[in-house]
Amino acid sequence: MSDQPVAVVWFRLDLRLADNPALHAAIKTGLPVIPLFIWQPEEEGRWSPASASRWWLHQSLHALDAQLRQLGSRLVIRRGPTSEVFRQLIAEHRVHAVFWNRRYEPDVIKRDTTLKADLKASGLAVESFNAALLHEPWTLATQTGKPFQVFTPFWKAIQSSASPPQPLAAPRKLLAPPKWPDSLPLASLELEPKIDWAAGIRAAWVPGELGAAQALKKFLTHGLEGYRTARDRPDLPSTSRLSPHLHFGEIGPRQIWHAVVEKMRASGSALQTDGEWFLRELAWREFAHHLLYHFPHTTDQPLRSEFGRFPWRDDRQALRAWQKGRTGYPLVDAGMRELWVTGWMHNRVRMVVASFLLKHLLIPWQTGAAWFWDTLVDADLANNTLGWQWTAGCGADAAPYFRIFNPVSQAKRFDPEGNYVRRYVPELARLPTPYIHRPWDAPKDVLTEAGVSLGENYPLPIVDHAFARQRALDAFERIRGK
Repeated sequence: MSDQPVAVVWFRLDLRLADNPALHAAIKTGLPVIPLFIWQPEEEGRWSPASASRWWLHQSLHALDAQLRQLGSRLVIRRGPTSEVFRQLIAEHRVHAVFWNRRYEPDVIKRDTTLKADLKASGLAVESFNAALLHEPWTLATQTGKPFQVFTPFWKAIQSSASPPQPLAAPRKLLAPPKWPDSLPLASLELEPKIDWAAGIRAAWVPGELGAAQALKKFLTHGLEGYRTARDRPDLPSTSRLSPHLHFGEIGPRQIWHAVVEKMRASGSALQTDGEWFLRELAWREFAHHLLYHFPHTTDQPLRSEFGRFPWRDDRQALRAWQKGRTGYPLVDAGMRELWVTGWMHNRVRMVVASFLLKHLLIPWQTGAAWFWDTLVDADLANNTLGWQWTAGCGADAAPYFRIFNPVSQAKRFDPEGNYVRRYVPELARLPTPYIHRPWDAPKDVLTEAGVSLGENYPLPIVDHAFARQRALDAFERIRGK
């Protein structure tokens, strides 16, 4: 064992150098710093990182290690169990202090609470920090001291709270330990798929802290102006695409908040409405974490208990058609194919495809949440849970169950020229705009000229909208009447 005391920074979903309070605290000790990552998916229960998330995690860890090496440091990689990794590290090195940034998933909170107590009992200085949220879940409450369950008053509480702290600068150097601990090769974690299905994801994204900074700069320059109205248009580059960077902590919400506020201030009145609307969307992420922390059972159970009686259907064929983007509704299919190719889906389209699964097909929201969890590069437990329960009508601030998105009218409104559908459903690309969202209404000669053969190279709708809507409303009335 080395006689030189060291500080350990345990990296998790905070894979960045800038605005990293745990890293900042370790540096302030004046001790050599060991940056540590532990791969321990089993400790996250059934919500451990899935396929698309693992691909992103590999790239992000690689990027973080490269940045650390530029500072004269490196990332030490170990496999769990976490408590055993720390036990080994303490035996190998004179660990004086351990720092990490907090996470808020139920299984992770339990693990971290036990670990912190054990490390402190061993005589170590242990401290955790907030790096992932503007306001931690226990810091905001209603006037009666209860958790918020409606977004608008939650947003007002954020607006009336003190501005988030200014982001911390990235360090310029890190003091290395006299002897580096052994480290596993990143490839040994086998995060990347053995069969490379990630070509589309790779082409769509630049994981890592530098990629996050580029995405923010691009959005502030080209996307913030007009955001309030354009953000619902999947055919336009109208959103920030920061969600996976935020989930993996390659950028923090404080950095985004202050960058947007500064852009608003510099623009005078030109960007006030758009900027405030974007900050409001950032607050929805906060709301999701607030709900998950206070209602941890909602990852698997409805917040509104009466939905436990809802007559969901087990329709494997319809589920498979939805997953593959073969429902016969072009906007739904475009969204599901965008997800499969890029690991991401535009938020407006997420609502439409979720509504279709839940209310047209009556397939449980937990099934949709599991599919998104496996295929999204921004799969975040809080956001995923809120989104699916909101669409189902069984969560906090939920959309009324009788709000059933019509996939055709939604497509006409938000993809008016059909460019989004043409991009991801190329077999319909030659259809004239009046028929791109309802090919079943196109005359036979129009279909022939466009090369579309319904039921062959593109499916007929797997369910009639009017029938499905009424069936869903009838199901809802049954649980209301009990």
